[in-house]
Amino acid sequence: MRLKISHKTIYSYDQPVHYALLQLRLTPRNSAGQSVVSWRSTIAGGDRQVSFDDQFRNRVDLVLMQDTDRLEIVSEGEVDVEDRAGVVGPGEALTPHWLFLRRTLATAPGAQLRKLARQVEGALAENQLNAMHMLSEAVGAAVTYQKGTTTAATTAEEAVQAGQGVCQDHAHVMIAAARHLGRPARYVSGYLMMEGVTDQEASHAWAEVFIDGLGWVGFDVSNAQCPDDRYVRVAVGRDYADAAPVHGLRQGDATEELCVSLQVQQ
Repeated sequence: MRLKISHKTIYSYDQPVHYALLQLRLTPRNSAGQSVVSWRSTIAGGDRQVSFDDQFRNRVDLVLMQDTDRLEIVSEGEVDVEDRAGVVGPGEALTPHWLFLRRTLATAPGAQLRKLARQVEGALAENQLNAMHMLSEAVGAAVTYQKGTTTAATTAEEAVQAGQGVCQDHAHVMIAAARHLGRPARYVSGYLMMEGVTDQEASHAWAEVFIDGLGWVGFDVSNAQCPDDRYVRVAVGRDYADAAPVHGLRQGDATEELCVSLQVQQ
């Protein structure tokens, strides 16, 4: 399936920002089952300093803002995607699998998360893939999808304790539990064409777990399925911080307002 994507991100400030340096990870990746036909990102209110591939092979644009009160980023293009039932395969990253076994601040397991992981511990020795499907269902049951209840800083353990969250939280909980069970797991940010929905408010996120004999396999807990040809992979990492669409730092005490508009169509 060929998907057409238009993603606009606008940052507005109540006073000029003296200095800000941002990393943009908004360019889809060429990978198994996914081919970028065309893509471009235009930036108003900031200057692109350099573009490079990071250690996860994510395309990164480094943008400098100086003395401006508005930054507008428009990323758009077309991507061909195959339905591979979530199977990405061995992968193309420069990083070893053990890196995706290490806990991060967002994915450190607490008592509630370890209890959740134990639900599928017995099934893991029999069939890794089935066990991860069971884990995805368990995470979805434990953390109800609910907007506005968590933030970008919410950890996996906090989301389990709260019992609600969004796709970022589902991905973090899935990753943390899989790692606790000894499976390498990573965070994926990207796009999803939603049935009957043209205008979206945010990009999407899901988890990938390494399964012996298959390689990386995607699990979208929020939609209770494995990614198919409606999903576009953009960036991967240990957690959200490694794969966030926009991430950086700024100086000053200006109040920030974020507006995101997104369209994903066939």
